[in-house]
Amino acid sequence: MATRPSPIRRPAVPRGRAAARLAQATAPEVPAERLQKALATAGLGSRREMEEWIAEGRVQVNGEAATLGSKVGPRDIVKIGGRRIYLRFEDTRRTRILIYHKSEGEIVTRDDPKGRATVFDALPKLRGAKWISIGRLDYNTDGLMIFTTSGELANRLMHPRFEVEREYAVRLLGELTDEQIQQLVDGIELDDGPAHLQSCFRAGGEGANRWYRVIIKEGRKREVRRIFEHLGFTVSRLTRIRFGPIALPPQLKRGQKTELDDDLVARVQEWAGLEAGPRRQTRGVPDKHTRKPRIR
Repeated sequence: MATRPSPIRRPAVPRGRAAARLAQATAPEVPAERLQKALATAGLGSRREMEEWIAEGRVQVNGEAATLGSKVGPRDIVKIGGRRIYLRFEDTRRTRILIYHKSEGEIVTRDDPKGRATVFDALPKLRGAKWISIGRLDYNTDGLMIFTTSGELANRLMHPRFEVEREYAVRLLGELTDEQIQQLVDGIELDDGPAHLQSCFRAGGEGANRWYRVIIKEGRKREVRRIFEHLGFTVSRLTRIRFGPIALPPQLKRGQKTELDDDLVARVQEWAGLEAGPRRQTRGVPDKHTRKPRIR
């Protein structure tokens, strides 16, 4: 009687951590880059701040204190204050920008002890990167939120020294006089220092409510609301409609999100004075029925 041939066994396919280790071991070599740049790209702060951390001895590479000018690659172990930091390098680092129409009642934090809805709940999950919020909006404010995977881009758009414009639609209970508008543009004194609007224009309204379009170059906590409260006005609605070169698309409804394509990401990077990164294909988003964001 003929014997049956034994079945051919295929080698097991690595999964989970084993697959990740295999991918790292067989990945092509990526050129090392300066430590401060890699840390800034990971969203830990500006390059200047990272240089200060390195000079203070807070950063270790492969168990030894880092020095200014140190370079790191994918296989180096980087720690700050004893905590390991996972960096991204040129083969995997593709800057992504996502915009989201925040609703009132959402908070801008990753974890809320009270269990309230957060803007991060609505974002797509990432592997090997994280979404960095560019600016914040308070609980009762809706409108444009921008997220990116590039810490350097986030710093360029948020840091006060770059004076990036934020534009808001503001609804007030009451109407400003010409003198009050000029006062807000000239500047007032708040509890945490002077503040002023770059511009303030009337935008219609009905009954006791009046709309205004305002531009400000700062992002202090509740600053727009406090500016109007200084003159005795109550802000009954506040919507951010533009941040720097990115405007909120009219068709993007509350709770919807859309991701910028390669060309728009490159234009934002160039606007911010950064070199455009490697190209990528749009993943997973945008939502249906949304237009491309408008880039100035």
